[in-house]
Amino acid sequence: MAKHDVRVFSDLDALADAACEHVCNRAWAAVQARGRFTLALSGGSTPRALYTRLAKHPELPWEHMELCFGDERAVPPDDPNSNARMVAETLTQHAFVPAGRVHRMRGELDPAAAADEYDAALAGVDLQLLLLGLGSDAHMASLFAGSRQLEVVDRRATWGPAGLEPCVDRVTLTLPAIHSAQRIVFLVTGEGKAEAVARAFGGEISADVPASLARLAPVPVEVFLDAAAAATLEGR
Repeated sequence: MAKHDVRVFSDLDALADAACEHVCNRAWAAVQARGRFTLALSGGSTPRALYTRLAKHPELPWEHMELCFGDERAVPPDDPNSNARMVAETLTQHAFVPAGRVHRMRGELDPAAAADEYDAALAGVDLQLLLLGLGSDAHMASLFAGSRQLEVVDRRATWGPAGLEPCVDRVTLTLPAIHSAQRIVFLVTGEGKAEAVARAFGGEISADVPASLARLAPVPVEVFLDAAAAATLEGR
């Protein structure tokens, strides 16, 4: 289990700027060392700010980068609730991102079929940097406390209900897939996430707090917070 590193920024803009610099540095280092960089994307408003900034860097080695997803709702890619739609609007619509380098979870399929397809697609893939958000209930990706998704250990992608609004099935990376990433970065903002932050990164590791389980990974876990999200985290 690696120690997690918490970084606190004044606001969303400062956090997104730092996260963009971090991703760019990791991308260049990975491509120079291994010839490729695999980035797993998260949904949500905080990552949106990051992707908007990444879109201002056409000089990145996009032709050597693979973009995949941590989770997706069982909706078509043009649905307002689709993570793929948000990523397309902010980043992948730009011509410098090769379409063949973007590997989305196909939410328009039957969820079980979409999970099977993604599990097969991830075979042999190294997740070099995994971006994660944090729910107000302390879930990560679409791994929720008490869900069967959290118990899946024999594959890298699975599916199941979220129990949140909008209440639709979701496809998600499994806990073993998350633990297999070479580096994990949480992006969390807003006072509405402060309690969840304290539970996930300041409390005991427990299946009742799914995001805390990321701390069991044998790799660096970096937590980017704005001041509001960090407000109740002791020792910040």
